[in-house]
Amino acid sequence: MQNPRLAAVYAKSLADLAEERKQFDQVYQDMEYIKAICAVSRELVVLLKSPVVYADKKQSILTAITKDNISDLTAAFNTLLIKKGREGYLPEIANAFINLYNERNSIHQVKVTTAEPLSDALRDSLEQKLKKDAGFEHVKMEAVVDADIIGGFILEYNNNLIDASILRDLQDVKRQFQRNDYVQNIR
Repeated sequence: MQNPRLAAVYAKSLADLAEERKQFDQVYQDMEYIKAICAVSRELVVLLKSPVVYADKKQSILTAITKDNISDLTAAFNTLLIKKGREGYLPEIANAFINLYNERNSIHQVKVTTAEPLSDALRDSLEQKLKKDAGFEHVKMEAVVDADIIGGFILEYNNNLIDASILRDLQDVKRQFQRNDYVQNIR
């Protein structure tokens, strides 16, 4: 039931209105909040998508959850979505808005996967390296810990993947042994 085109249209409309009212940063924070709520509560997402639950019930639940945590503009936008029957797309719209915000503010999303948590010094060093080498103005880094990679790191940004993990190196060595590049086929 994903509809990225619809999400982009609603996100752009909200972004334009927020910029016009000089509330772009506030609405961005609201969308981050909504995204976090939807990520944590699968039940809320299912409820929003459910055709069985009446719109007024969805409105009261969404208002109760977001009360005092979002701006009036975002609350009015949520009400509009419910009136139009588009509330099921709220998580997608929030993601599309965040992407649009990042694009308009030259913020690049970077995901770093390591075997152990990154130290602040290493995080700062990596950010500076990305800013210098990749030409990024602003970097928003997401650090993920995955012990399965054993060591090294995996860096993802702008549809690029740099895999400098020990797991990848071990897989490469295993593949070389399986192919047995150094022994001629006797048959």
